Amino acid sequence: MTAKRVLVIDNEEYIREVAQICLETVAGWEILTAADGRSGLVLAQSEQPDAILLDVMMPDMDGPTTFQHLQANAATAYIPVILLTAKVQASDRRRYASMGMKAAIAKPFDPLQLASLVAEALGWSL
Repeated sequence: MTAKRVLVIDNEEYIREVAQICLETVAGWEILTAADGRSGLVLAQSEQPDAILLDVMMPDMDGPTTFQHLQANAATAYIPVILLTAKVQASDRRRYASMGMKAAIAKPFDPLQLASLVAEALGWSL
């Protein structure tokens, strides 16, 4: 079985690095990273990851706008998206789910739990 490929789109370098190290180490997944929505859209289309972890609050193009672009493109519309956000109240979760996102993971997250949270949201085994 080939390793899952996950794209992490977050403007905070520290978050990208921690997510990459943890997901590679704990789950053995291949991690791609992008520092903003626009480069994330390009990577999503060219690399076709199995899932995307997407920050909500980013300059220029925020997470929900990036998600709308992903959904509008037939080449990326099928890729499941999990939001990384500081806002995870019940109303936010309902809104994100109604937009078609698979889940929302609270920031800051426990690095050692990140892989299991992603796997659980997507129905993947670790």
